[in-house]
Amino acid sequence: MSQSVLSLFRDGHAYMSTWPVKKELYPHFPECKVISATRFSIAVMPPVAVVCSAMLFNTLGGDYLPQTLAIGAFFLSLPLQGILWLGHRSNQTLPPALKSWYHEIHGKLQQEGCEVHSRQSEPKYRELAALLKSAFDQLDKVFTRRWFE
Repeated sequence: MSQSVLSLFRDGHAYMSTWPVKKELYPHFPECKVISATRFSIAVMPPVAVVCSAMLFNTLGGDYLPQTLAIGAFFLSLPLQGILWLGHRSNQTLPPALKSWYHEIHGKLQQEGCEVHSRQSEPKYRELAALLKSAFDQLDKVFTRRWFE
Protein backbone atom coordinates (compact mmCIF):
# COMPACT_ATOMS: atom_id res chain seq x y z
CA MET A 1 0.00 0.00 0.00
CA SER A 2 1.64 3.21 -1.10
CA GLN A 3 0.92 6.43 0.70
CA SER A 4 1.40 9.97 -0.35
CA VAL A 5 4.17 11.96 1.22
CA LEU A 6 1.65 14.37 2.71
CA SER A 7 -0.21 11.57 4.47
CA LEU A 8 3.12 10.27 5.83
CA PHE A 9 3.88 13.75 7.20
CA ARG A 10 0.41 13.92 8.76
CA ASP A 11 0.74 10.43 10.26
CA GLY A 12 4.26 11.18 11.51
CA HIS A 13 3.17 14.38 13.22
CA ALA A 14 0.20 12.62 14.84
CA TYR A 15 2.42 9.71 15.91
CA MET A 16 4.98 12.10 17.37
CA SER A 17 2.32 13.75 19.52
CA THR A 18 0.75 10.41 20.55
CA TRP A 19 3.84 8.37 21.46
CA PRO A 20 4.66 8.68 25.18
CA VAL A 21 8.32 9.69 25.48
CA LYS A 22 9.05 8.01 28.81
CA LYS A 23 12.38 6.85 30.17
CA GLU A 24 11.01 3.31 30.51
CA LEU A 25 10.45 3.10 26.74
CA TYR A 26 13.89 4.35 25.61
CA PRO A 27 15.65 0.96 25.72
CA HIS A 28 12.79 -0.83 23.95
CA PHE A 29 11.74 1.49 21.12
CA PRO A 30 13.67 3.81 18.77
CA GLU A 31 10.65 6.14 18.64
CA CYS A 32 11.71 7.95 21.80
CA LYS A 33 15.11 8.86 20.37
CA VAL A 34 13.71 9.76 16.95
CA ILE A 35 10.99 11.95 18.48
CA SER A 36 13.49 13.74 20.73
CA ALA A 37 15.89 14.30 17.84
CA THR A 38 13.07 15.45 15.54
CA ARG A 39 11.71 17.93 18.09
CA PHE A 40 15.23 19.27 18.65
CA SER A 41 15.85 19.58 14.91
CA ILE A 42 12.52 21.37 14.38
CA ALA A 43 13.71 24.03 16.81
CA VAL A 44 17.36 24.22 15.78
CA MET A 45 17.70 23.45 12.07
CA PRO A 46 15.90 26.46 10.54
CA PRO A 47 18.25 28.97 12.23
CA VAL A 48 21.25 26.75 11.42
CA ALA A 49 20.18 26.68 7.76
CA VAL A 50 19.86 30.46 7.64
CA VAL A 51 23.19 31.09 9.40
CA CYS A 52 25.11 28.57 7.29
CA SER A 53 23.60 29.82 4.06
CA ALA A 54 24.28 33.44 4.97
CA MET A 55 27.88 32.68 5.95
CA LEU A 56 28.53 30.72 2.75
CA PHE A 57 26.94 33.40 0.59
CA ASN A 58 28.93 36.10 2.38
CA THR A 59 32.18 34.14 2.08
CA LEU A 60 31.87 32.62 -1.40
CA GLY A 61 29.56 35.10 -3.09
CA GLY A 62 26.84 34.64 -5.68
CA ASP A 63 28.90 32.26 -7.82
CA TYR A 64 28.23 29.51 -5.29
CA LEU A 65 24.52 30.25 -4.79
CA PRO A 66 23.35 26.76 -5.89
CA GLN A 67 25.67 25.08 -3.38
CA THR A 68 24.62 27.53 -0.68
CA LEU A 69 20.94 26.82 -1.30
CA ALA A 70 21.59 23.06 -1.35
CA ILE A 71 23.26 23.21 2.07
CA GLY A 72 20.40 25.29 3.46
CA ALA A 73 17.88 22.82 2.02
CA PHE A 74 19.79 19.92 3.59
CA PHE A 75 19.55 21.43 7.06
CA LEU A 76 15.86 22.21 6.55
CA SER A 77 15.19 18.63 5.44
CA LEU A 78 16.51 17.00 8.62
CA PRO A 79 13.33 17.47 10.71
CA LEU A 80 11.24 16.36 7.74
CA GLN A 81 13.20 13.10 7.54
CA GLY A 82 12.35 12.35 11.17
CA ILE A 83 8.67 13.07 10.62
CA LEU A 84 8.63 10.87 7.50
CA TRP A 85 10.26 8.00 9.39
CA LEU A 86 7.69 8.34 12.17
CA GLY A 87 4.84 8.39 9.64
CA HIS A 88 6.14 5.23 7.98
CA ARG A 89 6.67 3.52 11.33
CA SER A 90 3.19 4.40 12.60
CA ASN A 91 1.63 2.49 9.70
CA GLN A 92 3.64 -0.71 10.18
CA THR A 93 1.95 -3.76 11.69
CA LEU A 94 3.34 -4.90 15.02
CA PRO A 95 5.59 -7.97 15.03
CA PRO A 96 4.20 -11.05 16.85
CA ALA A 97 6.02 -10.40 20.15
CA LEU A 98 4.78 -6.82 20.35
CA LYS A 99 1.31 -7.88 19.23
CA SER A 100 0.95 -10.21 22.22
CA TRP A 101 2.29 -7.45 24.48
CA TYR A 102 -0.27 -5.05 22.98
CA HIS A 103 -3.08 -7.52 23.76
CA GLU A 104 -1.77 -8.02 27.31
CA ILE A 105 -1.70 -4.26 28.01
CA HIS A 106 -5.10 -3.80 26.40
CA GLY A 107 -6.58 -6.53 28.58
CA LYS A 108 -5.02 -5.05 31.71
CA LEU A 109 -6.40 -1.58 30.90
CA GLN A 110 -9.89 -3.02 30.36
CA GLN A 111 -9.61 -5.06 33.55
CA GLU A 112 -8.76 -1.90 35.51
CA GLY A 113 -11.75 -0.10 34.00
CA CYS A 114 -9.73 2.34 31.91
CA GLU A 115 -11.14 3.85 28.76
CA VAL A 116 -9.41 2.32 25.72
CA HIS A 117 -10.12 2.01 22.01
CA SER A 118 -11.44 -1.28 20.68
CA ARG A 119 -8.85 -4.02 20.48
CA GLN A 120 -7.33 -4.46 17.02
CA SER A 121 -6.66 -7.93 15.65
CA GLU A 122 -3.74 -6.62 13.55
CA PRO A 123 -2.52 -3.61 15.55
CA LYS A 124 -0.12 -1.08 14.12
CA TYR A 125 2.43 1.03 15.92
CA ARG A 126 -0.01 3.96 16.09
CA GLU A 127 -2.47 1.80 18.07
CA LEU A 128 0.38 0.74 20.36
CA ALA A 129 1.27 4.41 20.88
CA ALA A 130 -2.30 5.28 21.84
CA LEU A 131 -2.48 2.28 24.17
CA LEU A 132 0.84 3.09 25.85
CA LYS A 133 -0.22 6.70 26.28
CA SER A 134 -3.45 5.55 27.94
CA ALA A 135 -1.52 3.16 30.17
CA PHE A 136 0.89 5.85 31.34
CA ASP A 137 -1.89 8.40 31.81
CA GLN A 138 -4.46 6.20 33.51
CA LEU A 139 -2.59 3.49 35.38
CA ASP A 140 -0.50 3.80 38.49
CA LYS A 141 3.28 3.49 38.16
CA VAL A 142 3.09 0.15 39.99
CA PHE A 143 1.18 -1.38 37.07
CA THR A 144 3.30 0.14 34.31
CA ARG A 145 6.60 -0.68 36.04
CA ARG A 146 6.13 -4.45 35.67
CA TRP A 147 5.96 -4.16 31.86
CA PHE A 148 9.33 -2.40 31.63
CA GLU A 149 11.54 -4.18 34.15
